[in-house]
Amino acid sequence: MPIEHIVALLIEERNRLNRAIEALEGTAKRRGRPPKNPLAATPATSPVTSGKRRKRRTAAQRKAQAERMKAYWTERKTKTKT
Repeated sequence: MPIEHIVALLIEERNRLNRAIEALEGTAKRRGRPPKNPLAATPATSPVTSGKRRKRRTAAQRKAQAERMKAYWTERKTKTKT
């Protein structure tokens, strides 16, 4: 057998094996518009789907935090100036 023929057969076999591996692993990305059914796709877990709600701060808590940050930054400014 000529070497070129052997190489061609090996390349063909390699391509066939690569396609089989991709089919088993599912590495080929799905192209196009995602399906309408949200259960068909497996999205990453998000806070909305996990059932946990984000805690909201009250106006008093926001004001207290703002005052703490103002004090922090004024202290930082005075330290860097000296």
